[in-house]
Amino acid sequence: MTEIRPMTIDDADAIASIYAHYVTRTVVTFDTETPTPERMRQTVGTLIRDGHPAYVCLLDGTLAGYCYAHPWKTRPAYRHTLETTIYLHPDYTRRGLGRKLMDCLIEDCRSRQDCHALVACITVPNEASTALHEALGFTCVSRFHEVGHKFGRWLDVADYELILPSYPDARQAR
Repeated sequence: MTEIRPMTIDDADAIASIYAHYVTRTVVTFDTETPTPERMRQTVGTLIRDGHPAYVCLLDGTLAGYCYAHPWKTRPAYRHTLETTIYLHPDYTRRGLGRKLMDCLIEDCRSRQDCHALVACITVPNEASTALHEALGFTCVSRFHEVGHKFGRWLDVADYELILPSYPDARQAR
């Protein structure tokens, strides 16, 4: 059985374990140090304290993935734009769980009066994430070449954007 629910501080150890896989074995994150459970508890605690949307997916009681949205940039004029993050345990990919998590996250963001746009920064190549975000309506708006270096490779980053049409000023902002 699949359950999507808000993230809690008790999820931090499982989240750290999932993220560690991507840090140590892939180029989809530019982190190079495995997160400690303490550091992940700080990250999760900050997300919860600051009221950012953050969700986990449980499959038969096991934490299979997580997603959240956080401020994209720190300057005040960016305050209506959030950056999304999603990771699935490698044993639980290609089951539609990422879509379920992101659907929940997007709906939460859409319901907020202070959220106008979502941005996803995706390492290239990452076909699964690119396909997911495009299926959700995100559009590629930029690509930065060779901005990251990990495992002896230069890596590109593509930025994807989703404008949330229910935002009260969406029509006036364009």
